[in-house]
Amino acid sequence: MSTQKPGWQLSANRLSLTGDWTLAHYAYLQQILQPLPAEQVTALEAAGLTRLDTAGAGLLWQQLGSGLPVLAQQAENLSDKQTSLLLAVTEVMAQREPVPAVMSRWSDGLARLGQRVDRGWLQGKMLLGFTGLTLTTAAGLMFRPSQWRITALVAQMQQCGLNAVPIVALLTFLVGAVVAFLGATVLENFGATIYTVDLVAYSFMREFGVLLTAILLAGRTASAFTAQLGAMKVNQELDALRAQGLDPVALLVLPRLLALLLTLPLLAFIAVLSGLLGGALVGMLSLDISLTQYLAIAQQVPLQHLLVGLGKAPVFAVLIALIGCLEGFKVSGSAQSVGEHTTSSVVQSIFVVILLDAVAALFLMEMGW
Repeated sequence: MSTQKPGWQLSANRLSLTGDWTLAHYAYLQQILQPLPAEQVTALEAAGLTRLDTAGAGLLWQQLGSGLPVLAQQAENLSDKQTSLLLAVTEVMAQREPVPAVMSRWSDGLARLGQRVDRGWLQGKMLLGFTGLTLTTAAGLMFRPSQWRITALVAQMQQCGLNAVPIVALLTFLVGAVVAFLGATVLENFGATIYTVDLVAYSFMREFGVLLTAILLAGRTASAFTAQLGAMKVNQELDALRAQGLDPVALLVLPRLLALLLTLPLLAFIAVLSGLLGGALVGMLSLDISLTQYLAIAQQVPLQHLLVGLGKAPVFAVLIALIGCLEGFKVSGSAQSVGEHTTSSVVQSIFVVILLDAVAALFLMEMGW
């Protein structure tokens, strides 16, 4: 199809268009329109205009601006189709994105803080609702032993508990040695290095044993729960379970929750023993405290402190398991979402564990326990 080179002419404030104002001549039209004095144009004449498309109409709007609709409606020799095209392009091009309000640093920071508080509140409501759903499902299965998933429970106990024993024992052993060394460094100035045993025993029985174990499982187990359930959701395995009339909460959440509920107190007890062993090693090698003397002093610590520490383990276990499973169910259909929610579950679990441990420490201190 032959094309005619576009052009324009301004005479007595009347703009005459000629040729093909189309995309094929876009670069040329941009060049020839630069010297056009748009403020002088009061009329439009299109007798020589052979073709017009959105590219040419857009260039006319850029030059003539908001006056183009009036010029198009009053133009001579402009077909109805070309007039409609000019009006439609003008309507689209005239739309402006809303200009964001200029915010100061303080107001911008407050806005982001408000958004995060709102997201935290919604997350708390979702966790509370998911907790209620899990407890309701557990209550419904309590008196139906035929639906208990013993095999899945044992498998999860091995993954959550038995496989975590080496890392828990090693970490708490090293932390116990560090606490004993630092405590002895300070107490040596007062000639009271023997109290290093009490420092290690009290700290691990009440706080460090269960806290370090919970943090380790928050990073190790909660992330595994989220990744497993998230991958199942991406692969539509959860939809397949629902299509078969099976409850994903009963099949997937309860075995993980019960496994962590049973194994975390045991791991916390192992952590206490490992921490005491680390302190004993430092006492024997650096403080001239024999193992017999170390154990004799440690046995004088009231059993109440060990029970206080282990009593927090079931609460931490429930929260870690619920957060990990909830984030897994929130995964959308992409691998990126799996990674994002896995990270979120670890961060939330560690934050909740440390927050509750701090609140419990303040409460127990006020109660004198």
